[in-house]
Amino acid sequence: MTILGIETSCDETGAAVVEKKGRDLLVLSNEIASSLTLHAETGGIIPETAAREQLRYILPTIEKALQGIGWDHIDAIAVTYGPGLIGSLLVGVETAKTLAYVLKKPLLPVNHMYGHIYANWLRTESNAQSEKPSLRPTPDEITFPALALVVSGGHTDLIVIGNHETFEVIGGTRDDAAGEAFDKIGRLLGLPYPAGPTIAKLAEKGNRKTFDLPRPLIGSDDFDFSFSGLKTAALRETKKIKKLNDTTLSDFCASVQWSITDVLVKKTIRAAAHYGVKSLLLGGGVAANEQLRESLQEALRSQMPSTTLFVPERKFCTDNAAMIAAAGFFTQPLPWQKVTADPQLYY
Repeated sequence: MTILGIETSCDETGAAVVEKKGRDLLVLSNEIASSLTLHAETGGIIPETAAREQLRYILPTIEKALQGIGWDHIDAIAVTYGPGLIGSLLVGVETAKTLAYVLKKPLLPVNHMYGHIYANWLRTESNAQSEKPSLRPTPDEITFPALALVVSGGHTDLIVIGNHETFEVIGGTRDDAAGEAFDKIGRLLGLPYPAGPTIAKLAEKGNRKTFDLPRPLIGSDDFDFSFSGLKTAALRETKKIKKLNDTTLSDFCASVQWSITDVLVKKTIRAAAHYGVKSLLLGGGVAANEQLRESLQEALRSQMPSTTLFVPERKFCTDNAAMIAAAGFFTQPLPWQKVTADPQLYY
């Protein structure tokens, strides 16, 4: 089976083709048209700008993803229906609905957050032929119950997965998500948007113990997150700094990254132990953060050695259509005949 995935939840316009081959979900193509440079100028995403760029690039991106493949090889169309920016979502959903109707293909509505989870099932041809297949999980290697930590610019969620049909959100962000905290603190420091990768790079040369920053809700009895307090504390600290030289900047970035990572790791491990999960799945843009990956791996090794950590390739951590197509393999299809029956179903 082969699925075309379409992703337009935020500022990216993505189209990808994923094929199920044996146990593997192989990525045949994964195209992304980004409007990041436009948003970098304003220090954040402007929804109307994102949607206009997606209108411009959606069809060319789909055509590029299908080069050398063709519509005859596509069995179904998967599309992000939410959460996300309403204007951006409309571009992707209306395009997918039209294609499904005209081509008589099943339509697979995918929750964007589940897409980040199913990025863990993706494999490229090179990884599928690797001598160490455990480096890239297959559906058979990920065992349930599992716990997913989805951490991005808009979300910080903990989700218990009983099977492919049973998901329970046990914790989420009460205000700023982890990725949003990185970006907003980065703006305080004069760093380019998005700030997460830059903070991570600067943190490599810094001392994380230099600044004593708070770890919000790290000791709470629930599995929720909150990073607005950290952002406020970072603002206070930056006002105290008389001169922000290279050393101080690296130290501050290291302290910020450690505060966020420490909260994520400790609450995730506590949730994993509470629910007795066998697999821990990381997803979302912040999943590309090396310290978060290493800290989770180290914590599991010392506290829950029987639980396996799965992390997507970095190119599948940020928003992309391949993860939407991957989730489509585990989504109940909607026959194309029903596409026009209830248009509100997709919003």
